[in-house]
Amino acid sequence: MAKELVSQLINPTPVLKPTISLNRVSPALSRFNKPIWLSVSEAATLGGVQGKTIRRAIKEDGILIYKIVKNRYQIELGSLIVFLNRNTKLKNKLKDFGLGQYVSEWK
Repeated sequence: MAKELVSQLINPTPVLKPTISLNRVSPALSRFNKPIWLSVSEAATLGGVQGKTIRRAIKEDGILIYKIVKNRYQIELGSLIVFLNRNTKLKNKLKDFGLGQYVSEWK
């Protein structure tokens, strides 16, 4: 019992929304073994949006893949980019204020 608890503390299992899987969000994500996990503030900074937008998307949208580690959300980078490209307003914020200002052309 104690050994199992220590194992879970060292290697926490990700808590994903049950309706979302990495393969369904984007086939390109399935080739990566270790996804990049971001905090809410990091995700907001990279997306050029506020933290409220990210938290709202976690609660309402269902497209962001996340896990909870030490009562903090960890958001998967690929699902963040997919989410930000779903809506023109968010796409423009990503392009002008977020990660897009450093990328000349998205593949």
